[in-house]
Amino acid sequence: MATVETPGQSGRTGFIDRLRVVLAALVIAHHAAITYGGAGSWFYREVTDAGRPGSLLLTLFCAVNQSFFMGMFFLLAGYFTPGSLQRKGLRRFLLDRGVRLGVPLLVFGFVLGPMAVALGCIPKGQSVFTPWGDWLGSGAFVLGPLWFAWALLLFTLAWILWSRASPRTAWPRSGTQASMPSGPNWLLSAVLVGLAALGIRQWIPVGQNVLGLQLGYFASYVFLFFLGCRASAGRWLERVSLERARDWGLASLVAIPLLPLGAVLSGAMDGKAVDFNGGLSAAAVLYALWEPFVAWGIMAVLLVQFRLRFNVPSQRWKRWGEEAYGAFFIHAPVVVALSVLIAPWPLPSLLKFLLVSVFGTALSFLLARTLRALPGVTRVL
Repeated sequence: MATVETPGQSGRTGFIDRLRVVLAALVIAHHAAITYGGAGSWFYREVTDAGRPGSLLLTLFCAVNQSFFMGMFFLLAGYFTPGSLQRKGLRRFLLDRGVRLGVPLLVFGFVLGPMAVALGCIPKGQSVFTPWGDWLGSGAFVLGPLWFAWALLLFTLAWILWSRASPRTAWPRSGTQASMPSGPNWLLSAVLVGLAALGIRQWIPVGQNVLGLQLGYFASYVFLFFLGCRASAGRWLERVSLERARDWGLASLVAIPLLPLGAVLSGAMDGKAVDFNGGLSAAAVLYALWEPFVAWGIMAVLLVQFRLRFNVPSQRWKRWGEEAYGAFFIHAPVVVALSVLIAPWPLPSLLKFLLVSVFGTALSFLLARTLRALPGVTRVL
């Protein structure tokens, strides 16, 4: 096995920890947006009229979010995987991943997931304890947002197998002078990932689960995780140029309005059903290719701007970074509880979205800090 330089070993990567915090907050805001009219599935939805102006705005927010935020989580997870494996050794690495990913997955699936379902039943006049008790008693498993931990377990095992089968490819020579992907490679990867997503969606449309995973989105997830693993030795994420980020940021800005424009041209304003999720319609082709072109630009801009502006020591951000995974783990029942609590308030849906996003984020991080104060929890969260 070749020597792999762990990212941050000879330079700070505090900006990546800050990115994790921002991404966790975006996850919470994403689910709050679905609650109040954005497209997607969630435990509780107060606004189901997708044609309302607020719903259309939140749907665009969700679409842009979906294009990059979970993919960037996988990119960052892959970036630190090779160094962690080399540092810990295979046995300890697998044990650590099993604890860090498997335990939260099981606890959420059997306890917190059913709690979120039960909390969503309150507006229907049910007590939270009766449905929650029924779910707990039945042993039902609710994967919810912890599908990420499940997918990351699978990706990690796949990378280990790949690294054993093809060590020269999986463990490239370390050194910060390793060649960065060229501009044409960025473009080619966006096109190929989009076409792969389009191909997958011919059989598994967006919104359809297989083993708890929405495989319609997985073309970018798989690519970005393994790109992160490959990028680790050369520390590519710390070397994205300002010029590359500017070019792709501009591409994202140009691409974002193309999705609503495509919906309009497909007849959405005339009441026609527009299927972006599968098939070979113009809308489906547009959506599949639109996602990576939006994602590459946003991720490049975030990496560069956070590196240039926020790569400084901060105890507060360090603490938030340590709490980000716990906040992700606990946020589902928090968001549902807050949404149900303010359901009777006669406020505009967009204002409710902002309230739940802000207070849901703060409370999730606070609860994560409380959980991490318990003995042994820091090993898990």
